[in-house]
Amino acid sequence: MSHIYYKFQSSNDHDIVKFDGLSISLTELKSLILAKSKVAGSTDFSLQITNAQTKEVYKNDSDLIPKNTSVTVTRVPVPKVYKGEEDVENVRKQIIHGLWCLMFVSI
Repeated sequence: MSHIYYKFQSSNDHDIVKFDGLSISLTELKSLILAKSKVAGSTDFSLQITNAQTKEVYKNDSDLIPKNTSVTVTRVPVPKVYKGEEDVENVRKQIIHGLWCLMFVSI
């Protein structure tokens, strides 16, 4: 059984994720941490994983993290993705309003 030691940046407590093998992918590690921290259903943030010793930020979901590594976990907001006609219409109105304000100020 292999381990990854992790700590949320805002916490003083360390925890352990157990897995089989010599390494774990970043995607799998994030899933295990979310499940263990009981926030798996939330979609308004993502996890940023940083090697605690080297300060390397793991960015590629296929990155392999070796067993017995210590990492720091930070929650980062997920940018809003516009979906559907309603969001597109709201963005269009904001752009038109912004242009109108610029024209009014420049007069």
